[in-house]
Amino acid sequence: MTSTKLAGLNQAGPNQTGPNRTSMASQAAPLDALLVEAARGPLRRFLPDSATAKWAVSMARQPGATVRRLRALGGEAGRIALGSSELAPDRRDRRFTDVAWSQNPLLKRLVQLYLAGGKTVEELLADADLTLTQRRRLQFQVENVLAAIAPSNIPLVNPESAKAVIDTAGLSLVRGGRQLVRDLASSPRIPEMVDTSGFKLGDNVAATPGAVVLRTEVLELIQYQPQTDEVREVPLMIVPPTINKFYAIDLSPERSLVEFSVRQGRQIFVISWRNPDARHADWDFDTYVRAILDALDAVEEITGSKQTVLGGICSGGILASITAAYLAGIGRQDRLAALCLAVTVIDNANAGTVSALVDRRGAELAKRLSRRKGYLDGNALAEIFAWLRPGDLIWNYWVNNYLLGKRPPAFDILFWNADTTRMTAGLHADFVDLAMENKLLRAGAVTVLGVPIDLKAVTVDAYVVAGIADHITPWENCYQSTQLFGGKTRFVLSTSGHIAALVNPPGNPKASFRTNDENPADAKAWLREAETHQGTWWTDVAAWLSARSGDLRPAPRELGTAVLPPLAEAPGTYVFDK
Repeated sequence: MTSTKLAGLNQAGPNQTGPNRTSMASQAAPLDALLVEAARGPLRRFLPDSATAKWAVSMARQPGATVRRLRALGGEAGRIALGSSELAPDRRDRRFTDVAWSQNPLLKRLVQLYLAGGKTVEELLADADLTLTQRRRLQFQVENVLAAIAPSNIPLVNPESAKAVIDTAGLSLVRGGRQLVRDLASSPRIPEMVDTSGFKLGDNVAATPGAVVLRTEVLELIQYQPQTDEVREVPLMIVPPTINKFYAIDLSPERSLVEFSVRQGRQIFVISWRNPDARHADWDFDTYVRAILDALDAVEEITGSKQTVLGGICSGGILASITAAYLAGIGRQDRLAALCLAVTVIDNANAGTVSALVDRRGAELAKRLSRRKGYLDGNALAEIFAWLRPGDLIWNYWVNNYLLGKRPPAFDILFWNADTTRMTAGLHADFVDLAMENKLLRAGAVTVLGVPIDLKAVTVDAYVVAGIADHITPWENCYQSTQLFGGKTRFVLSTSGHIAALVNPPGNPKASFRTNDENPADAKAWLREAETHQGTWWTDVAAWLSARSGDLRPAPRELGTAVLPPLAEAPGTYVFDK
């Protein structure tokens, strides 16, 4: 999950509906691409490069095709001027829903010229003789430029902006200008996406009762207060992402996966990672897996259970998988009852645009930059994530905040998304190397705490859930985990995006998920035969966990033990670190 990353997230902005699922899948920006691009900065990707030069050369080599496209544009421009053009924005394009865009002759022609110009640029790109990598990179640049020059982004030209100026006697632009100055003053230099004033950690977000029962230099372990008279014998410990805070799974009451789980009679423990700084630059896979093992020791000490279900989310899922393989490698897999992975990509082959956005030189540069600072800045990750989806996360808020002078919405997911964290240089380098070389697919290619990692050695049952509209961890790549582990895997596909797949409480009539008892090698083949269920996957995983979590027993009256007493109320102290 990105800061914003991973704060990743599939949320509509203030003026738009959610992104189209098909386009989201094709435009996915995987975690490893985000980690590289965040270190290098967004500006670097917009600079002309060899792909740009190749495009120019290609157009020069086929002047006939280029002239034909430009001539077609000229013809369309003539029809637009005469009012006979039939060009119109897609009905799903919320930028131009105001009736003035279609009824005002000048505005209508302006939109038509914009659409015609964009169509011509895309056709010229399609005509060019480019490699797939060059084409994807240029497509990204073209989409960013077209999104930026949309007439809807121009003050007073946008009819909503003009109306706001009249209604407020110009104060809307004054407020927007002030907001623009504030946003540009500090990183990430992108429009503010959420009004955070109404949220308070431990009060109305991350508010499920519990206590910190273990604190190390790396993590706090939170044990949640049971809310049933009886609980399952086998506890569940969740490893959250190492980007952003843990409470994506404990947002507002009634929207919390943690709260839902304790109400299902489950013993829940969640890791809250420390927000590292330059002092922790060397923390790497060894450090984080060691920390997870420390937390696992504590869970066993507190519950008395010899087994734990180990769960992981996004980058936390990668760490959980490595930890499971480590335990298998030392002959202690018996400590695990099962493995649960949410929105986690382990096989990075063909993961969206990664091959276009990241190359070996870029990855090495990214590692050097984070090493120099000691960490990867969470705000940089937030910024790069926004520019990967400029329509939703930049220009949408540009209009709302600056042109209309409005405050962004108050939304718990976006509040979490804005609560960024840093990633240590050591962990950043390990994740980048892991993705670039797809190391976890080869037994022994990764060694952690002196033990070669082999995912096939993990033979406990696994539950893997993904979101079909996920733009950070493409569901097809998440699905490939079904082919990697040595045990039986249940794959579940939620009809939502990266974070919405996690925040999926019962009661949403639009929620559904897919299952399939078979796991063929091809993800598309899995999807064709999958059965669709109404409701949330939360109920599905609850039943799956109950079958692997032993008998019911009286719920503990106190949290922690005499050896590991409660140190602080949930959500703990590390979650407040900035």
